[in-house]
Amino acid sequence: MQEQPLTSSLHIMRLPEVAAACGISRAAIYKAIRKGEFPRQVKLSGRSSGWVRAEIDAWVKERMAAR
Repeated sequence: MQEQPLTSSLHIMRLPEVAAACGISRAAIYKAIRKGEFPRQVKLSGRSSGWVRAEIDAWVKERMAAR
């Protein structure tokens, strides 16, 4: 059985991709997460995590709408 490709809404982004998409640093991302102002990451394994693309896209759109 052939696997279906992930839709963009289910795509998991790693930290460098998130930072590039948002235009903010790693430290700023984690600070915003602690404040509840940025989507939390999804734990993928013991030492890796990622962010759901749809949540990051929505965060960027909110920033654009707020300008």
